[in-house]
Amino acid sequence: MRSVWKGHIRFSLVTIPIQIFNAVNTSSAISFNQLHKEDMGRVSYRKVCRSCNEELSSKDIVKGYEYADDQYVVLEKQELDAIKLKSTRAIDIEAFVDLNDVHPSRFEAVYYVGPNGDVAKKTYGLFCEVLKKSGKAGVGRIILRDKEDVVLLKAEGNAMIMYKLRYPEEVRALEDVPDTEGIEVDKKQLAMAETLVDSLVMDFEKVDFQDRYKDALMDIVNEKIDGKEIVSIGEEKTDRPVVDIMDALKASIEQAKNLKKQA
Repeated sequence: MRSVWKGHIRFSLVTIPIQIFNAVNTSSAISFNQLHKEDMGRVSYRKVCRSCNEELSSKDIVKGYEYADDQYVVLEKQELDAIKLKSTRAIDIEAFVDLNDVHPSRFEAVYYVGPNGDVAKKTYGLFCEVLKKSGKAGVGRIILRDKEDVVLLKAEGNAMIMYKLRYPEEVRALEDVPDTEGIEVDKKQLAMAETLVDSLVMDFEKVDFQDRYKDALMDIVNEKIDGKEIVSIGEEKTDRPVVDIMDALKASIEQAKNLKKQA
């Protein structure tokens, strides 16, 4: 695992040398290239002006902020460079918070944090332990790729997880979701639904997270490589007859019980 950032965690007068790693394994993702159908040549991307249809080079392009419809203010490179934050190579802890107080919509990306060298292990371990004992997570700031991000540090096992957080103004209000006000719930249906939920409870580690789309895609790729004919799987019928909610809940509970017996 190769680090993507090296620096320090600082809280008060304590400094901990650390290194940060990408938690997401992007190498397992399947990607495609766009090809010319006639000769299988790779397709390149041209930058073309929508007004005059002229092909542009990088020196012809400037950055503009649209402050009104089709009205832009242009920002020069030196103006943008002037406001770049200089990396301090440190995550300054500004507060400790309860993780439950952070809404899931605020999480943007996940990284792992480890000590940087043997000399850092003792203070790193101490910081992890105090986070676990207190049940708190540290909130700080880091500069990654010339942009300052707010991050949350949480101890997990013998290591630490760093979540990059979205700023509040980046997240739409949950109250804006349409048609969620004034919904009434039938108490009998609620009791049945709770029974159904209880019948489907299992440990998170036991949930099947097999990537079925990726597996099916690789089957097609391998069959094409071997020159085999591709057989369509066919669509599952989604148009089902409308069933009374109580009947559906009772049948679902019975089905869940039978599945547990077979497991």
